[in-house]
Amino acid sequence: MEERERRVYEALEALGIPYARHEHPAAFTVAEAVEHWKGIPGAHCKNLFVRNKPGKRHYLIVAGHLKELDLLALSRLLGDSRLSFASDERMTRYLGLHPGEVSPFGLLYDEKHEVIVVLDENLTRAESVNFHPNVNTATLTIATADFMKFLKSRGNRVITIRF
Repeated sequence: MEERERRVYEALEALGIPYARHEHPAAFTVAEAVEHWKGIPGAHCKNLFVRNKPGKRHYLIVAGHLKELDLLALSRLLGDSRLSFASDERMTRYLGLHPGEVSPFGLLYDEKHEVIVVLDENLTRAESVNFHPNVNTATLTIATADFMKFLKSRGNRVITIRF
């Protein structure tokens, strides 16, 4: 097991958060992951790591996997300049992750709490949510209330909006 994945389980256990782990072949995109999610309960999510045009603010967008995201409209909702996908280097620097692994659990590597989490309000109504445990060969299911507990424990700013 990779250190990045082990760190997720340690953090969840330290917070008393139960989880169910579902192993599957590597999935780099939501389209690839969907076939492996059959039989896994809860809301399945897409996670995008973006930055504003000057590159001074970074956002982790967490939304339902079927949600169509318009980065221009989202930048207006956030009152920020144009959003675009962050580079692989930025992803590694801020979240300790690589493309195809983006997950809220990458916040474990954001020691300065620089990444702003943008959470789709609709996900807060789900009983449970699913994310990669910082590797794309597994999916973790946790209660939504426990996911919110995890986010609070990280200290990052969280913006919950309907988009």
